[in-house]
Amino acid sequence: MILKNSHWRLARGVLAGFLLWSGVSFAGVAECPEGRIVGNIRYAGLQRTKPHVVERELLNASGKPFSAESFQNEKLRLESLDLFSEVSLVCSSQGDRLDLEYRFTELLQWIPAPAGKKTDQDGWMLGLALANLNVGGEDVRVEGQFRTSVDPIFDSKEYALYASSPWLFGLPVAWDFEFLRTDSWDDLRHFYDRSWYAHLELDARLPNDFYVIWAPSYRYVQNYGAVPDLGVGLLMDKRDSRLDPHHGAYEEWRVTRYGVFHDDVENYVEYLWDNRFYVHFGRFVTGVSSLVRYRPGTQMFFDRLHQGGVNTLRGFDPDSAIHGRHEAIWNVEERFDLLRRRPFSILGANLFWGVQLVAGVEGSFLWDTRTPDWGDYRQSIYGGVHLLIPALERLRIEAGYSPDGGGIKIAIGLYDKNVALRWRSR
Repeated sequence: MILKNSHWRLARGVLAGFLLWSGVSFAGVAECPEGRIVGNIRYAGLQRTKPHVVERELLNASGKPFSAESFQNEKLRLESLDLFSEVSLVCSSQGDRLDLEYRFTELLQWIPAPAGKKTDQDGWMLGLALANLNVGGEDVRVEGQFRTSVDPIFDSKEYALYASSPWLFGLPVAWDFEFLRTDSWDDLRHFYDRSWYAHLELDARLPNDFYVIWAPSYRYVQNYGAVPDLGVGLLMDKRDSRLDPHHGAYEEWRVTRYGVFHDDVENYVEYLWDNRFYVHFGRFVTGVSSLVRYRPGTQMFFDRLHQGGVNTLRGFDPDSAIHGRHEAIWNVEERFDLLRRRPFSILGANLFWGVQLVAGVEGSFLWDTRTPDWGDYRQSIYGGVHLLIPALERLRIEAGYSPDGGGIKIAIGLYDKNVALRWRSR
C-alpha cells in the first residue's frame, strides 16, 4: 500500500513530534560531523562570564576529533554551573577542519528576590535576599538573606551570608562559606536558639573525580557556649549533572570531631556516609540514596537529630518526640521528565524551568543505643511535582503517607532532598 503525500507528511510529523517529545534530537548532526578535526573554538554571549570559566569545562579541543557525546557532557557541566539559561553549539567547516562556536545565554546576574526555605526546626521561613550569581565573571556566588518564620511571624529570625565557587584562585578546589545568625524559638528542641555559626568547606579535586574534604566550623550558642568542629573526608562525584543528575554516582565519607577539649560543651565524633546512585531510561530517572550518621560521645540536646517533614520523612510531620543520636535514612525515587529544562525570558531576565513528576518510598532508623531495632524504624511513600528553577535548583511539591503518620501530609520544599537532608535544621 502506497501512502498518499498528505498521509506521508502527517506520519513524518507525528514521528518527529514523538522523537522530540521523547528527547531524541538530530539537530546539529549534519553541521557537526562526528570525528572531524576541531579547528578554532569561539564563544558567543559571554557578556560577564570570563572565557576560562567555560574553557575548564570543555572536553572537545582544537586539534582533536569532534565528539557529539562530549558536547552533551559539556552542556550538562556548563548548565550545572547555574550561570546560563541556555547552552548551544554551532559548527562550520573550514577546509578539512571544523570550527566550533559555543553560544550562551547568561542568567540574570543580580537577583533581588524573596528568600525562602523550609526546615524541620522552623517550618517555612520567608524574607528578602540579594544574590550575585557570578561575581567578577569568575563563577563566584555571593548571597545575603534575611528570613523570618511565617507562623508566628517574626518569632524566628535568621540572617545569612553565603559564598561559594567550584574553583579557588584558579585551582580545582571547590569552596563554600556560610555565616548564620539565628534568633528563634526551636519548637523541636524546646529552647530559644540565639546562636552564631560560621562554616568553611574546601573540596580539593583529585584524579578520577575524587575530592579531599577539609571543613572547619565554629558555633556559639548563647547560654551554652562554643562548639567548634573539624571535618575531614573523601568524596567521589561521577554524576552527569550536579543540579539535575540522570546517571552516575555520588559517595562521601566524612569524619567530624565536635569539641576540641574534654570539657567542651560537646565532645563527640560523627561518622557520615552519603551515598547516591542514578540511572535513567529515556525520560525516566531512578535515584537510590542513603545517609548514615553515627555519633558516639557527649552530645547536647540542641544537636540531636529529628525526623519528619519535607526534608526527611514526608509521611510524618516534624515532631519533637521523634529524635535520636544516630540515623540511617534511605530513599528510592522515580522521576519522569514531563517538561525538560527549557529557557525563557521575562522583562529582559533570562531564566529556565522544567517539570518532573516524582514518586518514591523512604525509610529510616533513628536511635540512641549502639544498634537500632525495628522499633526505631519508620517508612513512608510519596508522590508529587518538582519544578526546576535557577538558583534554588528545584521546588518540591509532594504528598506523603504513612500508616503511622496520621494521614496524608502535604510537603513543600526547596533543593533536592539529598541536599536539604544534610542541613535540615539550619
